[in-house]
Amino acid sequence: MELPFAESWKIKMVEPIRKSTRQEREKWLKAAHYNVFQLDAEHVYIDLLTDSGTGAMSDRQWGAMMTGDESYAGATSFKFMRSTIEKITGFQYVVPTHQGRAAENVLFSVLIKEGDFVPGNSHFDTTKGHIESRKAFAVDCTVDIAKNTQLETPFKGNVDIEKLDKFLAQHADNTPFIIVTITNNTAGGQPVSMQNLREVRQIADKYHKPVVFDSARFAENAYFIKTREKGFENRTIKQICLEMFSYADSMTMSAKKDAIVNMGGFIATKRQDWYDKSKVVGIIYEGYLTYGGMNGRDMNALAVGLDENTEFDNLETRIKQVEYLAKKLDEYGIPYQRPAGGHAIFVDAPKVLTHVPKEEFPAQTLTIELYLEAGIRGCEIGYLLADRDPITRENRFDGLDLLRLAIPRRVYTDNHINVVAVALKNVFDRRETITHGVKIAWESELMRHFTVKLERL
Repeated sequence: MELPFAESWKIKMVEPIRKSTRQEREKWLKAAHYNVFQLDAEHVYIDLLTDSGTGAMSDRQWGAMMTGDESYAGATSFKFMRSTIEKITGFQYVVPTHQGRAAENVLFSVLIKEGDFVPGNSHFDTTKGHIESRKAFAVDCTVDIAKNTQLETPFKGNVDIEKLDKFLAQHADNTPFIIVTITNNTAGGQPVSMQNLREVRQIADKYHKPVVFDSARFAENAYFIKTREKGFENRTIKQICLEMFSYADSMTMSAKKDAIVNMGGFIATKRQDWYDKSKVVGIIYEGYLTYGGMNGRDMNALAVGLDENTEFDNLETRIKQVEYLAKKLDEYGIPYQRPAGGHAIFVDAPKVLTHVPKEEFPAQTLTIELYLEAGIRGCEIGYLLADRDPITRENRFDGLDLLRLAIPRRVYTDNHINVVAVALKNVFDRRETITHGVKIAWESELMRHFTVKLERL
């Protein structure tokens, strides 16, 4: 008999979590203005808000933290981190930052000016926010099949090459770079194929444009290339990573994801001119060149995490748990973005809450219902996150409206995943009774979903 799949790690430390009553959750959510970002963490039973900075570090990472060099300048921890990044990505110039959005802020401060266009595949919230806050425009060139959540195809995160080519034919003069997000979070944690990365590079070369990778989950993207794309079956994850980054000029990285640290990020590039400009901005916003907002111990943990998590076993264990939740939802008939992504399940909210109009934000409504059902915190990736059009100020309803259940790495057992699945089934079973959603009582101009205040209808 074939042995069942099991995790490639064992548990050394646990943290207690508290269950709550429905009455308590109703009170807490009302006080949070129906925005789960505003809930206190101790009021959450299973927290799937994000996989960013919420993973469990390894024994090697904790050991490396004990030998962190906290020198202000020239720390050995920075040199260790830089050499690890270069080994995995091939980029020799590294600017450390305290997290991914800080890396975007530094690099975009150098590259983007008012009126620019930045085409890419479904820019995530901070990426779009950093572009639009500079009075530039994020242009989505994701393949159309990504909008069909029930279609099974291996690389829904791809850039539509024809769209990109047509756009650059008209706007190349005002396009400072092309950005590719690997994996494509907003489209449902969907990967980008190696063939697509090559084709993006070819279009970029045609118009003499550089390419930047938003690389928060690049290792998971490499896993999907190995397991889904012909010709990569026998390549290691690290070999695949080197080829992926060979098609880019630079990368931004939130190390809170695939490096499995609680805080940290960086810019890496092969362009010395970008490095020379970025390091000045980095000193202004983040800190000196050899720490950039991170402690030495954090840089050590980041380096070890990158090395460990670009190995197949670590990635397989993590992605198999996401697949496990997907199979449970299949049993219950709950629609989600198929196939399952690398870091999360994205439930197709309008297909669940068919009586809630788009103007009442179905994915946010489903997020609220799941929390009230069992104290499980997910995250809306949809109409609220999309913000308003910067010119018309109308809500943007042209994308997907998803409830993201992001699974922290090495934190929850499959028993927790079973609770999530059954809680979602309970909401799904009473979906016909959910006929009203929420309305906005107050919102910020950009990235409103973090602080928005809502009212139930």
